[in-house]
Amino acid sequence: MVDIGVLVSGNGTNLQSIIDSIEAKRCSARIKVVISNRTDAFALKRAEKHGIPTEVIKKEDYPSREAYDAELAERLKKHGVGLVVLAGFMRIITRPMLDAFHMRIINIHPALLPSFPGLDVQKKAIEHGVKFSGCTVHFVDEGVDSGPIIIQAVVPVKDDDTVESLSKRILDEEHRIYPEAIHLIGEGRLSVIGRRVIVKDGPEPTGALENPPVSIFADKTRP
Repeated sequence: MVDIGVLVSGNGTNLQSIIDSIEAKRCSARIKVVISNRTDAFALKRAEKHGIPTEVIKKEDYPSREAYDAELAERLKKHGVGLVVLAGFMRIITRPMLDAFHMRIINIHPALLPSFPGLDVQKKAIEHGVKFSGCTVHFVDEGVDSGPIIIQAVVPVKDDDTVESLSKRILDEEHRIYPEAIHLIGEGRLSVIGRRVIVKDGPEPTGALENPPVSIFADKTRP
């Protein structure tokens, strides 16, 4: 079991998926606090509906990102947080937080890292012509979406995809894999060796994907 603090800025659909998984006992975690940098974040209402303590720390009240993150770290520690979960938190994490929660901050990114870090990634994926996209849960380090990868989910990019349609399929996978990553941490089943995150007692991945499907080109008379 791990005690988590969730940082949010917006609607909070990933927060909701985490709450739902915890309440269904599929995720070995307790949410101790939800903190936002915005007073109007709907994610705060989601937390309050489930009786989860909330706080707002506004960036305007601090002279620098580092000062903001020092306060953020203190608030999280006060709530007994062991793992920090970024769920649409639209701020870059700086050294005071990274030092206070070394390898105990995770994020979810709507692309298959290390491809397409940063913003507008679904648009970039379509423009680049990739055949697959997806999402990645990773540990947070000093880079931009550059920390060790915990879990990824893959979706095909369709010929008629728009940013909106691709984003929706990726978001569905985010809701599925983010609670799973937290659960693995809560059970103490992850170890980091260099850049590789190893899952203890995990099933071996099997199978392969292709897009477009190879079968549409295959000679169906072959055995």
